[in-house]
Amino acid sequence: MQEILNQAESRMKKTLESTVDKLSHVQTGRATSALLDQVTINYYGNKTPLNQVGTITTPEPHQLVIQPWDKTLITEIEKAIAQSDLGLATSNDGSLIRIQVPELTTERRVELTKVVKKLAEEGRVAIRNIRRDANESLKNSEGGDGGSGNRRSKGRGGDKKGSRSDADPVQKLTDTYVDKINELAEAKESELLEN
Repeated sequence: MQEILNQAESRMKKTLESTVDKLSHVQTGRATSALLDQVTINYYGNKTPLNQVGTITTPEPHQLVIQPWDKTLITEIEKAIAQSDLGLATSNDGSLIRIQVPELTTERRVELTKVVKKLAEEGRVAIRNIRRDANESLKNSEGGDGGSGNRRSKGRGGDKKGSRSDADPVQKLTDTYVDKINELAEAKESELLEN
């Protein structure tokens, strides 16, 4: 049973990390290097993340500065940012690329809160799917009939008595990770709406 719980927790942690990563890419109107994490450039024939070809700093709340280690990459970096779906405009002085991150309009903030809610719900659904898999594994490891009886009862709203005591640790784990996702989503929404 402990092995199943450990596997479920490991999967839930990965889901939480994935949700954190997705939420970090939702633009809040503030400059952050995480905005550019998904941008890759063609560097000697390889797709290379932007943060591996230069230094990204935020000298002002609404400005990003990219200092490429190889100045010949400036046009390639500008092209990659333009082709991304970030909607950011660049300017360069021959050695640095500056990006002004525009302040968000009220309509855009509302749209982005919907995106945050959608990403959080995807994370919660993934956590609940892991819970279901863990409960199935627990039933199958205990039942001598290979779990066929459990599967039949599940369709009719089963899961009431047989494995309730075994489902409790899984449910506690599920509640913990769903709460963490809810906290992340609430923090991101308030960050979007605060300005």
